[in-house]
Amino acid sequence: MKVSSTLIQSGTANNGETKRHHKLIGTTYQNNSNSDYTEKIEELCKTFKYKENRNHYWSEPHQSLLFGSPIYEQASAEQKLALNHLHWFANYNYISNSETETVILNQVTGDVFHALGYETVAQELAMETEQEHHHIKAFRKIGLMTAIALIGKDELSSSFQWNSYDSTLGKNFIPTTKYHTLRFVAQRMFSSKKQYYSQYLKELEGKKDFAFKMPTTGIIGRSLKHSGQNFFTFNWGGGSPFLACQFYALRMIANMHLKNLEHPIAKYYKKVEKSGEFIPAPTEVSHYHFLDESFHTTMSHVIAQDLYKDFPKPTAYEKYLGNLAIYLSQYGALGGLSAVLPHRYFDDDYLVMEIVYRLLQAPLFGMSSDAALEWMYKCFCCEHEGLHLAQRNRQKLMSELRRFFADVDYLLPVNREMRIMSSRGSIDDTIQKNIKTFKQFSRLVANKN
Repeated sequence: MKVSSTLIQSGTANNGETKRHHKLIGTTYQNNSNSDYTEKIEELCKTFKYKENRNHYWSEPHQSLLFGSPIYEQASAEQKLALNHLHWFANYNYISNSETETVILNQVTGDVFHALGYETVAQELAMETEQEHHHIKAFRKIGLMTAIALIGKDELSSSFQWNSYDSTLGKNFIPTTKYHTLRFVAQRMFSSKKQYYSQYLKELEGKKDFAFKMPTTGIIGRSLKHSGQNFFTFNWGGGSPFLACQFYALRMIANMHLKNLEHPIAKYYKKVEKSGEFIPAPTEVSHYHFLDESFHTTMSHVIAQDLYKDFPKPTAYEKYLGNLAIYLSQYGALGGLSAVLPHRYFDDDYLVMEIVYRLLQAPLFGMSSDAALEWMYKCFCCEHEGLHLAQRNRQKLMSELRRFFADVDYLLPVNREMRIMSSRGSIDDTIQKNIKTFKQFSRLVANKN
């Protein structure tokens, strides 16, 4: 790997530490290059048929939509299978949105590392980007085929109206003004580092009508909404070696959230494989994705905890942004609890309520609108075992994040100890928020009918 000696000398890591994490980067790149997990995911995607997988659990029953709620307790065996499958769909839809964000930001920061002479880092990130494209395709195809089979194509399309967002630059004065103001700030702060400015970011900025557009529904989008995403992207790709590394602290949150979900599925895969029983294709996809993502997680870990020490110590501005990104993620992607999805850590919204509403009226449950709303109130607005499971999952993730961030020396205690995440997401708060959201949702349903 070609490494800038000037930057190494001005960093805080000693030679032994530098040698160790550079070796780990090289080993990770080599191992990822030699793996075939992405190819296996691609093949499973091509051959997937829901009817061939519908009679089997895709993970342990506790990883099911509405698990522990009153409706789950009285559901038939067929309905419980469907709720297990819809848990896979809902979670991997969110993961595919997060990985779409990663595709963009890997390329933005990868160009900075390339300009710095960190070729192996840049090559590994380019490989990860290619892998993410295949992951996203598999998640969306399998998930949508599943949801259409269980809910219906028209009903599913209606559900996603809650998630639409028009963010075209230039059509609205306020977003356009924010865009140019924040871009100006980011460029001014790194005017001395123009030689490291991301080429990919320049290409995005040069696109007609919309110089940069980010998805708004993944982990990054939930953390840094709308124009804030642009601002942080300019900084991650604007030429600062420290901030290019800092993005991977935020990416590590996504990696650990994913591990929190997928590790139990990988264990379930091993159990089914050992028994000699049929392994559903989505379970296999989760298993191979878990293995693929282990390389990505290693890279997030080494960049976020070690590589940034190769470079000059962060300025006050860089430290502020690094802390702000983690602080905002605690409010956004990690700031709540779901009553119906035990691995989701932000508040239930109209979208998830609409999906459940449509599901309860689909042939699988066959409810009237009034009956569906009555059951939804019991599931979203009353305490049940599913909320306690979600809280335990969230607590486990928080403990793992605290262990990781304990070694990131530029973070303030509020971030190192995940204090915002700790103060939010109680069951009582979740129920009160859901009561308010559900009342608004019910009024919208009544107006439509």
